[in-house]
Amino acid sequence: MVTPRTLGVLLLSLLLLRASGMENSKKELRNEPEQPRNVCLGLINEGQYESFHLGNTAKCFSKCTQSNTEACDLENLQRYWLKFEDHLVESQSGIVNMSFLKAAVQNVSTNISEDLLFSLTPSQVPRQMTEDEHDHPDRVRLPRSLFESLQGNRSEVWLAITILDIGPGNLFKGAQLSPEDSSHVLNNRLVGLSLGHIPVGPLVEPLEITFSHQRLPTNMALSCVFWDVTKGSTGHWSSTGCSTELRAKRTICRCNHLTFFALLLRPILDQATVQALVRISRAGCGASMIFLASTVILYAALRFYRQRFKSEDAPKIHVALSISLFLLNLAFFINVERDRVPLDTVCWIQGAIFHYFLLCTFTWMGLEAFHLYLVVIKVFNTYFGHYFLKLSLVGWGLPALIVIGTGSANSYGRYAIYDKMNGTTLQLCWFHEKTALSALYITVHGYFLVTFLFSAVVLGLVAWKIFTLPSATVGREQGLNWKGVVTVLGLSSLVGVTWWLAILTPLGLSTIYVFALFNSLQGVFIFCWFATLYFPSRGTMSSSSGTARVDQVHTTSHE
Repeated sequence: MVTPRTLGVLLLSLLLLRASGMENSKKELRNEPEQPRNVCLGLINEGQYESFHLGNTAKCFSKCTQSNTEACDLENLQRYWLKFEDHLVESQSGIVNMSFLKAAVQNVSTNISEDLLFSLTPSQVPRQMTEDEHDHPDRVRLPRSLFESLQGNRSEVWLAITILDIGPGNLFKGAQLSPEDSSHVLNNRLVGLSLGHIPVGPLVEPLEITFSHQRLPTNMALSCVFWDVTKGSTGHWSSTGCSTELRAKRTICRCNHLTFFALLLRPILDQATVQALVRISRAGCGASMIFLASTVILYAALRFYRQRFKSEDAPKIHVALSISLFLLNLAFFINVERDRVPLDTVCWIQGAIFHYFLLCTFTWMGLEAFHLYLVVIKVFNTYFGHYFLKLSLVGWGLPALIVIGTGSANSYGRYAIYDKMNGTTLQLCWFHEKTALSALYITVHGYFLVTFLFSAVVLGLVAWKIFTLPSATVGREQGLNWKGVVTVLGLSSLVGVTWWLAILTPLGLSTIYVFALFNSLQGVFIFCWFATLYFPSRGTMSSSSGTARVDQVHTTSHE
């Protein structure tokens, strides 16, 4: 017999089941899917390092990009992978072999007799190797002194070695890397070394990590770095305590601590530096154009007021150089003063024009040196019929022939500096990217080298004459040496000494700034020399005569 109490319990149960069914049916009618959890916030898998959790978190390497709107917490995600090494040591896990992660943990005695070597081949789990094995160019050498320093506390330690592929996203990129100028972690590969929570101070003997790679573009540079969690809100790369040894197809990093390491590939000139150099060049070229135009106007006025000035060849050569340099500066302004490169045909024409006036400038600087050689070094038997006309044929004609030959090979077009990795530091109309290097090296570098060597020899001989001949003159006036210095400096502006600074640019960024500054001001120097020669003031007439003596020989007409 069913009691009233039992009957009440059954009725209550039926009511609850019915209410639950109605709620489920409402959810089905609304068809409301469960909101997915965002793994890339770095909280869901925190502290969990099973294969599933590692693979799930690794998806954020590709999801967390600048173009992806999915929310990512870079600080949490980066902390997750940094703590993974501590987890390996604490759990003493043997190996981890996943597509994006290779890791191994090994027990190491602190009383070892030699350095330890481990392979770092990206496709294989790290393993201990010997010095004689050459199949693994990627390797790490841990000095014996590292483990000896721990003998007082323990007889053995657990060492974790990790190779992590961080992908193309924003994780472990930091503030130093910018996709706009092709900066990135080489091969997106990080190498982690850890002894867990054992404190390791600055190493007496640095560890060595060898990264193999292909030959690098000439405009890119490698640097060894480690991930510094103390920098910024999410950490970034630092080179403190690390040195970089560059070789043809490998780079050796030496660092005095343990953490995550990588090789950064960055342009030698990043976007900010290039923009600064462009601004310096614009200002200098603008000033040069004003003074070069003033030189031409001054020459025209002197021809009008001084009849003998028409028969002098030296001023004509100076003016021809001024005109070619003015047009080169103008072509430079047109080339850099725009947001994007024009159409292919227009860019081809602009590249050819820029190349032509560059070669004209080199040629006229060489002709200045040639004329200087005739009137100062050779002196006698220097008569040439239609002398300046012949110089003009060489100064304007030879570059034209070279540009026509280069243009017939379709060598001109769009050129992006540091475009080996799709960087857009600066775009110009110049030799296009597919042009054979031989065309650029022969028609620009080689041409410049010939004029540079000839001008350097002539200027050296002239300087030797200026500073040695007066020593044989009895009763020479005091202060002649500084006049000789002024003369050599003035002649240096004519033969293009400011361009010679380009040879020093591989020494570092400071020499690049010096070259950009002084080279863009060549027109100012030419005007000052021209004005000093032909407009000496009364108070300095006598002193200027010594300065102008070298150029006075130029006044003999060769027509």
